[in-house]
Amino acid sequence: MASSLPRSDIAGATVAIVKDGKILLTKGYGYADAQKRVPVDADRHLFRVASISKLFTWTAVMQQVERGRIDLDADINRYLDFKIPPFHGKPLTMRHLMTHTAGFELVMRNLFRASPDGVKLGDRLKQWVPDRLYAPGTTPTYSNYATALGAYVVERVSGERFEDYSERHILGPLGMARSSFRQPLPAPLARDLSNGYLLGSGAPFPFEYTAHIPAGGLTSTAPDIARFMIAHLNGGVLGEHRILQEASARTMHASPYAMLPPLHGMGLGFAQHDINGHRVIVHDGDTRFFHSQLNLFPDDNVGLFLSLNSTGRDGAMDMVRSAFFKQFADRYFPAADARAVTAPGVDPKMAAKHARAMIGHYIASDRSASNFLAINSFRFPTVVEIDDEGQLLISSLTGADGAPKRWREVAPFLWHEVGGHDRLAAQLVDGKPVRFANDEYAPLVVWDRQPWWRSTAWLTPLSQIAFATLLLTLVTIPVQAAVRWRDGKSVLMPPFHRGMHVLLWLAALAGAVVPSRWVALIQPIMTFTADDRTIEAQILGTSLLTFFAYVGGLLAALTVCWLAWTKSGWFNRSWNVAVATSFGVCAYIAWTYNLLSFNTGF
Repeated sequence: MASSLPRSDIAGATVAIVKDGKILLTKGYGYADAQKRVPVDADRHLFRVASISKLFTWTAVMQQVERGRIDLDADINRYLDFKIPPFHGKPLTMRHLMTHTAGFELVMRNLFRASPDGVKLGDRLKQWVPDRLYAPGTTPTYSNYATALGAYVVERVSGERFEDYSERHILGPLGMARSSFRQPLPAPLARDLSNGYLLGSGAPFPFEYTAHIPAGGLTSTAPDIARFMIAHLNGGVLGEHRILQEASARTMHASPYAMLPPLHGMGLGFAQHDINGHRVIVHDGDTRFFHSQLNLFPDDNVGLFLSLNSTGRDGAMDMVRSAFFKQFADRYFPAADARAVTAPGVDPKMAAKHARAMIGHYIASDRSASNFLAINSFRFPTVVEIDDEGQLLISSLTGADGAPKRWREVAPFLWHEVGGHDRLAAQLVDGKPVRFANDEYAPLVVWDRQPWWRSTAWLTPLSQIAFATLLLTLVTIPVQAAVRWRDGKSVLMPPFHRGMHVLLWLAALAGAVVPSRWVALIQPIMTFTADDRTIEAQILGTSLLTFFAYVGGLLAALTVCWLAWTKSGWFNRSWNVAVATSFGVCAYIAWTYNLLSFNTGF
């Protein structure tokens, strides 16, 4: 901590370590207020723990299961006052929500914001039900919406607002007096909240309000989280207070749901992340500024918690979290058998064949699909390649240096990270890999091979050619008009022909502007700085501009082709066809990635 925080430009951190029902260490590092040089005091300063909040929500669900009010395998609609339709004939259940296999697309709206909007949990869930991408129970799709839905069920069956319920049945019994789901924080706690930073050397940012409070709204201290870890490691009990029956706790800690065996699986809320032959169950959490992780070693009765109050330089928080966990495990729980990480591999010819079969473009399961944010799958595809040594390189799986990790095959379609702990496996259909994941993400996210009709392998280069053609069109139409005027031929062009050329030029201009307009709209959403008051108007306006640019441009280009076909030479005919094709390519991409959906839900 002492060396990595300043090197990573992270202001401060708080840590808790527990073993055998006791707190071994709670300690602060760096600064809670970097400008005033206020050191982090683990006992005093509160940190936002983000998605670690989900563990409290799932604990609440299991409490209601114990009371007979929730059946994990019943249709979730039994407990709701609105309807979640079945998908592929399968109803949604609480077990699907807890294992993140509900199949919901990604929800980004109001994930974090600088001010509250006053919308109640149930009303927010009813505002927009995200589309389902996969049948329940078939594919991990990490979902804040699913967790919020589970918390709403707790509200419905208990008759208590979630914030009240958590205080009365979890935080209070565990003595977590310096923890709260409330937004804004109660005044006695708010004055001890650590600042949040992008860079520790930069300015602090205000309190982050989250739309789905049960999925990411908890604010806590290291000692309080330590008490929660001890309770789970003790089978649901801390001192004289029991928050779960032992059987319920053990059920949550098991990890039977592995989408890609032998990779890590998913339990009821906890993700599996074994290391060095030791069983580990985990949950991470990220707001824009705070980044946390909770690791339990159930068989060793050890818990480890870390929270950082800054993102750090080049997203260094991921490197710090990963190194902290792995170095802790390597020091205190080293691998009993070094051969476990130096597997002999497979026949080089077979390894090369399998690596070539993996090459391609893939799409993550936790993605937006029904709205304009689907374009992020086009902008940032996951590309699988091989290096000169025949090892896999995957663009979205990078190391601390930002470069893609290298993967060596150790068994058929099972790879091991070169110089690391991670494994990667592929799922085969008819002998061909169609899906892959690695240990770190397998419980929550997998990558599917892109279908040919939306594959960025051919759409990306084609889009680049098409966009270049539109830019040339902006130049050629005025130049042609100038030449006709110079030669005195402009008066010979019928008004309708002239109007179509003007419309084509305007569409090309709009087409050149559209990508930057979408980026300007999407970037604040992805960094949680969007102004929600105007967002719907911006989406509709940019969608309309896209329709005019690409669909209107295609119609205009086809009309120009038809009007000029019999009066033009082969070069002009070819150019007109190229222009029409370019508008068609852009329209196809806009349609495929839902830039023309006019859907304001996201």
